Amino acid sequence: MSRKAFLASACLCIVVAGAAVASRPAAKPVRPPQRIVSLNLCADQLVMALADRGQIAGLTRNAADKEMSAEAAQARGLPMLTNSAEQILAIRPDLVAGVPARRRSVMLGGIKGQGYRTLDLQSADRLADIYVSIRTTALAVGHADRGEAMVARMQKELAGLPRPGRGRVAAYYQRRGYMTGTGTLIDDLMQRMGLVNLAAKLGKPPLAQVSLEEMVAARPDFLIMESATDRVTDQGSEMLHHPALRGIPRISIPQAWTVCGTQAYTLAARSMARQIIQWDSTHR
Repeated sequence: MSRKAFLASACLCIVVAGAAVASRPAAKPVRPPQRIVSLNLCADQLVMALADRGQIAGLTRNAADKEMSAEAAQARGLPMLTNSAEQILAIRPDLVAGVPARRRSVMLGGIKGQGYRTLDLQSADRLADIYVSIRTTALAVGHADRGEAMVARMQKELAGLPRPGRGRVAAYYQRRGYMTGTGTLIDDLMQRMGLVNLAAKLGKPPLAQVSLEEMVAARPDFLIMESATDRVTDQGSEMLHHPALRGIPRISIPQAWTVCGTQAYTLAARSMARQIIQWDSTHR
């Protein structure tokens, strides 16, 4: 996860009080909302996946960014917001999902006291959190059955997934040398693959800048990288193609699959497993 993506993911901690978080909501809302406004990238994707298109009155601009959103294709044709309180007031939403933490004072100052129903989610740093977010969102948008069906599909897809890592060490290495640590969705995926996060071995925080020299000295068995950095596009991605790193096998996955806790988790897990197995089969 890049620094930009890490900050975007952190915004999933929605700061307005709203629908209670529960692992399995008990009942549907009395009346499904018809003008849903989403104010952060992660809520965007859950709303698009679980609500009817006709229910969606506004999403963030990141919703249509294919590098950031796993639902970018679904965002085409849907209204995009500038995150201004005035724009939200004009829409008169009957459900507001997510307020970016860094803009809480501006946003809440404009919509406070309007009586809008709000959706409250927590940051999804592991698979169980994703299931909670899916069920909570599905309940809030009036389609609890869709949430249960989505969770069931994910569980079925992940049930037979192998753990080809066999205790080997991997590092999620990004532009400008940032590495993702433990307690994150990437770390959860590594554990599901049977991989050990290099950040844990080095005692690094959830997001740390690791020099090329330190990475070479650590010599992980795999480097997990954003597919957008498979080729050099800027100075930040250039260091990832340094000759000193070329001997380390790479696992490439789209950043959009891991920025937020959504059903894209299964895509990332399956891709990682497939790439590890493929590498092993060609290097016996």
